Amino acid sequence: MEVIINGEPRTVPAETSVAQLLKLLGIEGEGVAVELDRAIVRRTAWTERVLTPGAKLEIVHFVGGG
Repeated sequence: MEVIINGEPRTVPAETSVAQLLKLLGIEGEGVAVELDRAIVRRTAWTERVLTPGAKLEIVHFVGGG
């Protein structure tokens, strides 16, 4: 199915959870925030939130420094 990730269309398997998507993208969970259809998805819900066709995600990586 097709979803939009950071403004770019991407095809992912049906029934993909947010956690599975991050794994597919090679993104570690630390320092990451996920917005799904304009709502922040809490890290504790990543395994339960299943994407639907046309879902719009914004995935942000936090970078620390000094």
